Amino acid sequence: MMIHPATAHFAMVLPVVASAFGVIYLLNRKEIFGKISSAATLFAALAMALVWYTGNQAGPLIYDYLSEAGQHELLEHKELGLYLAIAMGVVTLLKVIGCKMKIFAVEALAIVMLLGVTATTFLQGKHGGELVYNYGTPFKSYMIMDSLKEATATAEEAEEDEEKLEAYQDAVDDIMMLSEEVDAMYGNEPEEEDEDEDDE
Repeated sequence: MMIHPATAHFAMVLPVVASAFGVIYLLNRKEIFGKISSAATLFAALAMALVWYTGNQAGPLIYDYLSEAGQHELLEHKELGLYLAIAMGVVTLLKVIGCKMKIFAVEALAIVMLLGVTATTFLQGKHGGELVYNYGTPFKSYMIMDSLKEATATAEEAEEDEEKLEAYQDAVDDIMMLSEEVDAMYGNEPEEEDEDEDDE
């Protein structure tokens, strides 16, 4: 079961929370808001690192099921995720140092950088959504069509009816296996077959 979609929500929300407290701190310079924004930034960085890790684990599981365009999108998504995790780590380091040493200029720089990272995180979320809705959702049908095209080509070359039938039976088996693999990736439990009715 992939947990990347669940962790991605934290990586989207926590930078926004950290940014909000950061802006409040810039406006009133109260120490309490500086500390809260530092803590929120740290949690956001941890969430960003976690979501990159889970995405790095999930990517290879679906890569072969995607079209060429989807594979390209996935690689870009992975690369940007790594850059965001690194950037968030740098922002957190600056924010914590500025807070501990009470250097407002360093904290202000970190908050400005945080706003940039947060904005980029929304772009990353858009890419993730495109992977799911433009490429991820239909990849079952993409692979099904690929299996059927291959079966059709094999059947057209076959001379015997049994060979033609076997080609389509193999395609059905491939489709069933694909469905089971996809359900396993997303943690979907297969529907239990109805129990046979008792003999009257």
